[in-house]
Amino acid sequence: MLCVYNEHTDPYFNLAAEEYFFNEYQEDIFRLWRNSSTIVVGKHQNTNSEINVDYVKQNHIKVVRRLSGGGAVFQDLGNICYTFIASRDEDVKIDFERYTRPVLEVLQQLGVDARFEGRNDLTIEGKKFSGNAQYIRQNRVMHHGTLLFSAKMTDLSEALKVNPLKYKDKAVKSVRSRVTNISEHLSEPLEVTEFIKMIMDHILLTVPDAERHDLTPEDIAGIEKLYTERYETWDWNFGVSPQYAFHNVTRTGGGNLEIMMDVQEGVIQDVKIFGDFFSTRDIRDIEEALRGVSHVPEEMKAVLADYPIGEYFSNIAVEELIGAMF
Repeated sequence: MLCVYNEHTDPYFNLAAEEYFFNEYQEDIFRLWRNSSTIVVGKHQNTNSEINVDYVKQNHIKVVRRLSGGGAVFQDLGNICYTFIASRDEDVKIDFERYTRPVLEVLQQLGVDARFEGRNDLTIEGKKFSGNAQYIRQNRVMHHGTLLFSAKMTDLSEALKVNPLKYKDKAVKSVRSRVTNISEHLSEPLEVTEFIKMIMDHILLTVPDAERHDLTPEDIAGIEKLYTERYETWDWNFGVSPQYAFHNVTRTGGGNLEIMMDVQEGVIQDVKIFGDFFSTRDIRDIEEALRGVSHVPEEMKAVLADYPIGEYFSNIAVEELIGAMF
């Protein structure tokens, strides 16, 4: 396993580096890095529905889309990002616990009772300090997570829109009441860079054949190409979202679904599906399949019967997907 820690804090560079290593290297990869003030949105999300646009502009917070699904997260220099890239058996489903285990082991060595809970979260005393997401293509998986170490909670709560679907009573509650910084639970003070070193040293010690890897000139050239062509562009980070006649947001067992549809004379002309769900296939297949189909549950279900819905929408049944479109 190649272990990479770079001091770049430009989020466009760091997200481009993830894709570069995923595409160009056959070896397993472990990366650690930090971003300057940034919102990272999930692959399937409608960016404008996730961010506080005015606050983001006023505070010069960058916005970038990642390759994986899941929800939007705020990052700053008090937040640590980590990535595992590895080969996998194609029939193995999304597995978060395997890749979060090293982080939990380091924290437990420090006397912190950190746990894996829910769909993809790490918690301390019931409060979230880490969210995780995965991107899978063929026989490769990229798992990445965030670790709130000493993040500015005011920026975190103000920069992200709070989705009322996350709360049963629909009230807008403080994000700060649901998250916590690791630094608040340590028995002795520790700098963020010291904690980063502890994680890297733990991986180097416990993973067979793990070795350090510094970015080469070829690496940097490849990353900068992706930076320019994808990660700093408006099309990738925001995309063009045309006006739709139908708009609905609903909560499912696998995450939130946001559906935008143009339906004319009872026939679906166009459909766009957003959300914080995970997938192992490109959901554009589903969007394309529904175009030209009558906006009738039975006909839509008949068309979707040809697709393994669980691979496009992890833990979301076809009935839930169709239900979100009415």
